[in-house]
Amino acid sequence: MKQGRKISGGKYKTNRKKKLYERQGQQREVTLKETKIKKVRITGGKIKAYLLGTNVANVMDPKTKKVKKVKIKNVVETPQNFFLARQNRLIKSAIIETEIGKAKITNRPTQEGHVNAILIENKL
Repeated sequence: MKQGRKISGGKYKTNRKKKLYERQGQQREVTLKETKIKKVRITGGKIKAYLLGTNVANVMDPKTKKVKKVKIKNVVETPQNFFLARQNRLIKSAIIETEIGKAKITNRPTQEGHVNAILIENKL
């Protein structure tokens, strides 16, 4: 048989390249450092804010239902991968040590441009 043909004689169709909107974007990781935000144009002309690094979080106390902006001291643990906690990466459901106690991150910082958390253990 000739190269590039089926047994029946038909041609194989070549696959097309990926279009721009189908391509995978750059992986963004939020680390514990001074606040740095990158703004990127997305489909439809809208602008999305990507968080690259921060040291503050909006922490809600479940008892009083009040939100405070506090400094993050350290990343205690991450359920996805314990190496991410060593690198101080801020991802969803990571446990962080703050000024007022331990808190759990409830949002996706890479998608929203800020860190929201809920208080687990209160120091005060």
